[in-house]
Amino acid sequence: MQSNVMRIGEVAERCEVSTDTLRYYEKRGLVDEPLRFESSGYRAYPPEIIERVLFIKQAQQLGFTLAEIGRLLKLRADLTASCGEVREVARQKIDGIRVKITYLERMLEGIEELARICPGDVPANICPIVAMLSSNQP
Repeated sequence: MQSNVMRIGEVAERCEVSTDTLRYYEKRGLVDEPLRFESSGYRAYPPEIIERVLFIKQAQQLGFTLAEIGRLLKLRADLTASCGEVREVARQKIDGIRVKITYLERMLEGIEELARICPGDVPANICPIVAMLSSNQP
């Protein structure tokens, strides 16, 4: 076994993820299952794992799901894939984010309206916000 391999704890620490997260990434196929140290059976990760896990983390911070990240990783590894295919994944994510923003804006408007009609100086049990949330009306 090579001397530059790392155990799971070292990878987790360097990438600022938990060991459970690394195992989950393995289970999901986002990172290759590592070799094992012969003597102990511990996982033995190659140095390249660091860049891959950091790629996953960065993509998650941008809102990509693990399934989408898996697709991006496959595209990256496919020498016949084009940048346009990667861009399409990004555009699909953009469309999804725009839908969520629209939904959140509607939620915000509804809550702002409730806050506007609340006098603030009545008992909570007759508060218009509580009354609205208690009703069966959307």
